[in-house]
Amino acid sequence: MRRPWLPLFGAAALLDLVGVAMDSTVLQWLTKPLLAPLLLAYLWSVRRRFDAVAVGLVAATAGDVALLVPGQAAFLAGMGCFLVTQLAFLTAFVRHRRPPALAVLVYVALWAVANAVLWSALGPLRLPVLGYGLALALMAAAATGVSRRVAAGGALFLGSDLLIGLGAAGVHLPGHGLLVMSTYIAALLLIATSWAGAAATVARHPSPVEPAPA
Repeated sequence: MRRPWLPLFGAAALLDLVGVAMDSTVLQWLTKPLLAPLLLAYLWSVRRRFDAVAVGLVAATAGDVALLVPGQAAFLAGMGCFLVTQLAFLTAFVRHRRPPALAVLVYVALWAVANAVLWSALGPLRLPVLGYGLALALMAAAATGVSRRVAAGGALFLGSDLLIGLGAAGVHLPGHGLLVMSTYIAALLLIATSWAGAAATVARHPSPVEPAPA
């Protein structure tokens, strides 16, 4: 029975965004750590298999909790958790299908430009951001080889983390927190539901070749 997981995710996501808008630490602590686990439960209800995307969602849960804690040490811990997420997603996507070379070039070029622009402002975070950003760019590029929805999820994930990088460099846009969380929530939702949808399609129409996620 997988029906409750996505509505519960939607409710948790909405409440978390309210918490961000109201700057309510309590509401964010109550809701943000639920986001990835609810999608993991949905994914499990469909696939009945703990694969690389599931590993990525577990790591994202740990990262979400770490980033709720103030301080640079917690920020670096969160980045480490999300590095595991990006590498897990990258592994799953590349195993599914190799991405177009052009997508890899575009995302790596974007990574290089972003690091060049932010380099002087990042201070001691330069090297961690450099390494994490490369894994993120490769994940987003690999997502383009899976499906349009997964590609959109990868792009939104990159956009969300780019906003976090801007914040770490001291650049804050209007509604910065809401932009970060809304793009992150959408990214996780697109990736998890599309990956789950592939298994559902195979179950309805068995085939020796697994179709790409929608």
